[in-house]
Amino acid sequence: MRIGITCDLRKDYLALGYTEEQVAEFDSDETLQSIDRALGALGYETDVIGHGQELCRRLVAGVRWDLVFNICEGIHGRSREAQVPAILELYGIPYVFSDPLACAVTLDKAVAKRLVQAGGLRTAPFRVIATVAEAEALAAAGGLSYPLFAKPLAEGTGKGIDARSRIDAPATLAARCGELLERHHQPVLVEEFLPGREFTTGIIGTGPAARAIGSLEISVRDPAQAGIYSYENKEFCESLVTYSRLTPGPLRTRVEELAVASYRVLECRDGGRVDVRLDAAGEPCFLEVNPLAGLHPFHSDLPMVATAEGMSYEALIGGIVGSARDRYGL
Repeated sequence: MRIGITCDLRKDYLALGYTEEQVAEFDSDETLQSIDRALGALGYETDVIGHGQELCRRLVAGVRWDLVFNICEGIHGRSREAQVPAILELYGIPYVFSDPLACAVTLDKAVAKRLVQAGGLRTAPFRVIATVAEAEALAAAGGLSYPLFAKPLAEGTGKGIDARSRIDAPATLAARCGELLERHHQPVLVEEFLPGREFTTGIIGTGPAARAIGSLEISVRDPAQAGIYSYENKEFCESLVTYSRLTPGPLRTRVEELAVASYRVLECRDGGRVDVRLDAAGEPCFLEVNPLAGLHPFHSDLPMVATAEGMSYEALIGGIVGSARDRYGL
């Protein structure tokens, strides 16, 4: 079986003038090489395609693959993660990971939370702020309980999140939202701050076959960061964050039941990662899901979850591809 690999590499976009923060979601050469080696070790023939535009060029030239391992994040718009899956569907080419709809609704954090709520699952109350005037109106009228937490609506890798993301009083809400609106050119998600422990759960499979492979607790080492898993903390996690395996027991069961249920409600496929945080009463609440979870073998959360559970990187990649093959009957 010949598997093509679509990917956005950081170095390619840095060369075009994008900033480190703008390319934070993109992959390193090491990630690409690790995926390529794992697929080769599993017996697949591989072909590194590159980013979405290169995929289009090669498709027009008549190149085809039996399956595409897609980790492209895209560069423009809140549906950017859906672009490569949509192109592959247009050409009838099977691919790994979620379809365009799931990629779009999960990148928009408010849409994802609405669907999770509709599925009867717990998530923090929230509002979407598109203008400073809306932030001022929320500060004046109330409706959410402080402290609040503000972040860009459709970003990943902690972009736009730092110690100032926690908002303790109405007086600072509009200013913080204004900063995020100006910097990220998209609405702001404002939700009630969840003060409890934070976890990330790794998942493999699709639909009824989806299962949690384990969970890690995320602990930010600097007390001044107030437990906030920020962009800086994610980028330099080796020195700033402690990851601890969540041992089997009632808490892990509740966290992983919520994670898998959220993953299924959002119709994610093959593999991904769900972030969960406890509220003041100790109840797990959905934060967000990543249907294109990072796959750096040592730096990314999903492989770290696998490692903590004794699953090799090759087995993780094999499980993801196996789910895709089952879906397509390959």
